[in-house]
Amino acid sequence: MSTPQGPAANGAFDLTDPALLDDPHGGFARMRERAPMVRGTVPGAGTPVWLVTRYDDVKMVLGDTRFVNDPAHVPGRGVENIREQVIRARGIPPEYARYVLDGILDADGEDHIRLRRLVSRAFTARRVAELRPRVAEIAEDLLDRLPAAAEDGVADLMEHFAYPLPITVICELVGIPEEDRPRWREWGAALFAPDPAGFGAVLRDMVGHIEELIVRRRAAPGDDLLTGLVHVHDEDGDRLGDAELVTMVLTLVLAGHETTAHLIGNGTAALLAHPGQLALLRREPELMPRAVHELMRWCGPVHLTRTRYAAEDVEIGGMTVRRGEAVVAVLAGANRDPRVFDDPDRLDITREPDGRREDHVGFGHGLHYCLGAALARQEGEVALAALLRRFPHLALAVPPGDLPRQPLPGMWRLARLPLRL
Repeated sequence: MSTPQGPAANGAFDLTDPALLDDPHGGFARMRERAPMVRGTVPGAGTPVWLVTRYDDVKMVLGDTRFVNDPAHVPGRGVENIREQVIRARGIPPEYARYVLDGILDADGEDHIRLRRLVSRAFTARRVAELRPRVAEIAEDLLDRLPAAAEDGVADLMEHFAYPLPITVICELVGIPEEDRPRWREWGAALFAPDPAGFGAVLRDMVGHIEELIVRRRAAPGDDLLTGLVHVHDEDGDRLGDAELVTMVLTLVLAGHETTAHLIGNGTAALLAHPGQLALLRREPELMPRAVHELMRWCGPVHLTRTRYAAEDVEIGGMTVRRGEAVVAVLAGANRDPRVFDDPDRLDITREPDGRREDHVGFGHGLHYCLGAALARQEGEVALAALLRRFPHLALAVPPGDLPRQPLPGMWRLARLPLRL
């Protein structure tokens, strides 16, 4: 593999550097050992950011209210919104920018709490546990059909299992009709494509579709999250505004299937590339919950958090982030920090949290900890257990290093996962 050469001429690491995309864990490790923070450039943005890679520092940034998601909350000065820069670079029309800037993921303080409360009951541990039989049913149905999708005994797990499982689950939960779900798969693929061409048109279509669903739910309420959100909006617009309602649905459906699909894909590929770990999991299936945590630490699909801004001067590892400066936490760097994890580059499904239930930061940390983490973990457990049980001779159809990936900064996403059944 090629090796990241270090900072560019302007002193900042380029997150689109092909060498870093090829070996992100190696690159982030070099950043982590160079300094507590390093300068980096975000694709589509002209303003540099601080990249924080060490475990304790990442948790501090994610859990400290002195860092805000909305730069408008930085007191006393106008701070350039880096996400606005990226959105402009991706060709999103201004009238649609609010649907990706003003949602639960970008809110702070009371606004964030207000929005989170509206949907949190759908993702409690009890509600997720109640969903488990349905998740298992969907998984078994998809696996029934997987051999028919194979050519010469090889099937693409991403297309025929890893994606359909979580998108079916989240669409049923939110209230997206079955006939509309293939469009969400296409839209999601377009939104995460390296080429931004057409991004604006895709977002326009998604917003229009959600607005149509809202009208339909008013006319014919259902037993789903969308019906509940429409009711809240219509009864009390102060609790949920027009754009917030659309943005909430957009966020829940996209976040509710994209990341989980790649947790399943990355996790399957990792286990098949580590036959000792795979054999152990087959012998001791009770290790599955711990294995999913370890896979999320070792090959989680999200490497970088959203940009945060210092609301005041803050010290990180002896260095100072000035008020208004942008910070990006590198989850992948923190999850392999040798200061916290023994032999961090080794996949070990017997690894136990150090006195805590979850010690990796694959789902984030603090107030913005992933709302759907429990559901994602459950889907990962059910999917991997069913897959390994149904196909005892499952194997990669290509060497691990030849698995095609999407070259996206800050993510680890397989384009396809060809498996020999």
